[in-house]
Amino acid sequence: MNLNVLAPRVFGRRVPLPLVAWLTLVWTALWGDVSAGNLLGGLAAGVVVTWLLPLPAVDPGIRVNPVGLVRFLLWFASETVVSTLRVVFWVVHPGPPPTQLVRVRLRTSSESMVVLTMVAITSVPGSLVAELYPEEHELAVHVLGLPGEVTEAVRADITALERRIVEAFGTRADREELR
Repeated sequence: MNLNVLAPRVFGRRVPLPLVAWLTLVWTALWGDVSAGNLLGGLAAGVVVTWLLPLPAVDPGIRVNPVGLVRFLLWFASETVVSTLRVVFWVVHPGPPPTQLVRVRLRTSSESMVVLTMVAITSVPGSLVAELYPEEHELAVHVLGLPGEVTEAVRADITALERRIVEAFGTRADREELR
């Protein structure tokens, strides 16, 4: 797709049409009345704002790989079900559940991949990122409901999760970093 269609030049500067459309929608919503005048006013305001205050080009470092995304989503769904059942068991089971704090070294240095890994860990019931140690590329992860010595198992699970996330969302450089 030609990106110049989505960001034509107006007096020498690019004006991103999706952003102008969003600003027009916000303008119309704030006025509370869908009328030709409000739509034209929002369109004019959107063009002026995007022309006067251009946004810098930002690459978030995320590339969606459909096959990796499907693998990650299938793993995430199954892990969510299993972890939910484990947490429910310990809620109805008398006595305190086993808990442990595990430090896990991450292999990726991409900030985007680290954040996605942290979000995935915290989204699964029974696990929580307690601390990030950026200098050491390590996470402190609190796990609930896994009896016995589970440090190595948790490290292996998070390493596999990190690999799945990088395969689903990482750039070529991110994938090379894990090899």
